[in-house]
Order: sequence, then C-alpha cells, then structure tokens
Amino acid sequence: MSKAGSPIRVALEVAPKRAFASAVDWPGWSRSGRTADDALETLAAYAERYAPVATIAGLKLPKVSGVESFTVIEELEGDATTTFGAPSQPAAVECGRATANDAERVAQLLEAAWELLDQVVKSSPAGLRKGPRGGGRDRDKMFAHVLGAEQAYARKVGIRLQQPSNDDRAAIRAMRDALLGVVRADRSGKPLWDRGWPPRYSARRLAWHALDHAWEMQDRSS
Repeated sequence: MSKAGSPIRVALEVAPKRAFASAVDWPGWSRSGRTADDALETLAAYAERYAPVATIAGLKLPKVSGVESFTVIEELEGDATTTFGAPSQPAAVECGRATANDAERVAQLLEAAWELLDQVVKSSPAGLRKGPRGGGRDRDKMFAHVLGAEQAYARKVGIRLQQPSNDDRAAIRAMRDALLGVVRADRSGKPLWDRGWPPRYSARRLAWHALDHAWEMQDRSS
C-alpha cells in the first residue's frame, strides 16, 4: 500500500485503442485514455473529484501534482473489454495475500463510492443534459444500469441476487452488504471459483463503475 508522501501506485491496462490507469490502493480511481500517457494524465486530473470518496471513507488522498505523483507498478495487456470501456484485468497486488486491515480499507472505499453515487443521484435532476450526439441515459435509467451491472458483477464473486429496483433501499443495501462481506473476508486474493474475480479487483471494478456514472451525472446535470 502506498504510504503518505510516497508515489501513488498505478496499474496500467493497455489495449491497442484504449488504456486504463488505476490507482490500486484507491478503488474506483481509474480513468481511461487513447494511450497509456493519456490515461495517466486523466487519472491525475480526476484526483480532486476522487478526494471526496477518500474523505467519506475517513482517509486523505495524497497530494497529486501531475503524473509525476504516480509510480507504475504493473502494465497489463488489455482485451476487448478494455477497448469497449471497462478495466478488465486484475493487478498482481489485488491477487496476493491481504491483512484484515487491507481488506477493510478496500471495503470502506467501495462503500464510500456507493455513498457518493447515492448523494449524486439524490441531487441530480431526473432529466440530464444530452450528450454531444443527443444520447445518454437519464438519471433513473443510469442508476438502474449501475444496479444491473452490480448484480452481474456479484455473480463473479459467488453472489446471486435479483437486481434491486431503484427505490428498494433494503434490497440495494442487502446486495451491497453481501459484496462488502466478500471483500472484507478476502485474505488470499484468489477468486472464489475458477471463472470468478479476485475480491479486491471486484471492489475496484464496482467502485469505478459507480463513480464513472456518478461523475457523468454531475457533468450532465449542468
């Protein structure tokens, strides 16, 4: 784990047409670009937007002054999912042993990403400004999309639940608690089944998706 004052550890996932840079100690702080350099620059630009997630989790994000604040610890070969627009490769540090404190920290940051998403959903208008080509989901459809993705991601860590409806807070809480339980229990970094995801990678993917759409809602609310 990156210590205060040390460079922020980043894993790069690179495909021919898209790259993702992910701060492996800060689940959800992942951004993409056409090249690895573009992804790193965008990751640095989003530090200020990610900082509230760290604050909600009771942590403080290190100061970021451009890409020089990062140290790339691993470069992964991307795939079709990378090109489509999602980080799809676990980093080695997410597949190794974890202490109870490590697992709890990851869980707290994932929960903080969800809390930020909930705040944004609550404060956003139902109708969002359309994208440059007139497309894009409105608020409720976007939130339903996030819940549907989380229900699908849950299967990757052995959880099978129905997708909650947007207004069923108890069901949403139950799904999130089940996911957090898997992350908190992780000690080996190994997937729970052959085609599953390592729990800490699942937390990064879940947090990234929640924040990606939370930030989109914010951008399209103005």
